[in-house]
Amino acid sequence: CNCSAVGSASAAECNVTTGQCPCLDGYAGLRCEICAQGFHAEPNGPRCRPCGCSPSGSSSAQCDHSGKCQCKVGVTGLKCDRCSDGYYRFSETTCEPCQCNNHSKTCDSSTGTCLHCQENTEGNHCELCKEGFYRSAHGCHRCPCSTVASTGTCRIPPGETAPRCDQCKTGYAGPNCNRCDNGYYNSDSICVGCKCNGNVDPARSPRVCRPDSGECIGCLYHTAGFHCQDCEDGYVREPEGSNCTKKEATLGPETREFTTSAPNASKATAFSTAVINSTLSPTTIQTILPMSSSDNSTSAFADVSWTQFNIIILTVIIIVVVLLMGFVGAVYMYREYQNRKLNAPFWTIELKEDNISFSSYHDSIPNADVSGLLEDDGNEVAPNGQLTLTTPMHNYKA
Repeated sequence: CNCSAVGSASAAECNVTTGQCPCLDGYAGLRCEICAQGFHAEPNGPRCRPCGCSPSGSSSAQCDHSGKCQCKVGVTGLKCDRCSDGYYRFSETTCEPCQCNNHSKTCDSSTGTCLHCQENTEGNHCELCKEGFYRSAHGCHRCPCSTVASTGTCRIPPGETAPRCDQCKTGYAGPNCNRCDNGYYNSDSICVGCKCNGNVDPARSPRVCRPDSGECIGCLYHTAGFHCQDCEDGYVREPEGSNCTKKEATLGPETREFTTSAPNASKATAFSTAVINSTLSPTTIQTILPMSSSDNSTSAFADVSWTQFNIIILTVIIIVVVLLMGFVGAVYMYREYQNRKLNAPFWTIELKEDNISFSSYHDSIPNADVSGLLEDDGNEVAPNGQLTLTTPMHNYKA
């Protein structure tokens, strides 16, 4: 019989007609020397092991010599007992493909939740755009919304093609939250609240300040300035408050000049306020000085007096400067005159054996009379300009 000692039930018994040996489970062949279907031989031995292929995931019960089963589409594993990548829900029939909208190739093998969504998508089936992105016909694109000026999210409203930011932060406005809202201005690319010291009315002018510089618009309550921090001309700030009130003329300790006008003539009268305060009552002062009740006239009077004072001061300064310049010029001229006297032309007298000659090193006095240089009755002037001594003793005086 020559039956396999490993695969046959009895090595000495076989069919007398065919010679078929009685095989054990998992063995086949005339002499039970090969593995039956659904079994595979051990890598390093003659014994046969069952394939163990999953009936649901394998297309056949047969496996190769390594024990790997032949799996259906979407099924993987040595025994075809699990879903391959891109499939989930292993069942009696097959694995279902993942529903990830072509944005992922893998999903959870049990629930089908997509894993590692690509192209800025998220969700169980990669059906949503990530935060900060919006969906268009060509996929998910980043929102044109800064996280400084908005929440960073956006959407495309029905009937429109451009995205709009969902919510702008305080101080920002516009479809993309890229401009400053009313009451704010741009300061180094950041919207800052207008600083107008409460002297503007947003109801009257929603644009409280200029959006590019922050200069306040429409200052109220007689205020002025870049931030409405000053009072208008003719108004002063109250000592204990922030309101601006009109200037009022007050009598000070110095003597002031008041101008009164009449229908036919006008004249100015000066009064000492000390005398007035000590001798006259306020009613008497008003009777003597019929001052105008208009605050504008008082303000104009004060402005004119101050202007006249400035003109007088300027005139005095100019006169002092001119006098100083004249004094400096006179000193300079005097010093020049002294220098000229010190450097006046001089004469040199040359004594020779028989005459005395003189010459000048300077020609600034071309017609000078030199006859008085030598006083001697006996001297004579030679034609060549030399003085000749005629006395025997050569006496001369110079």
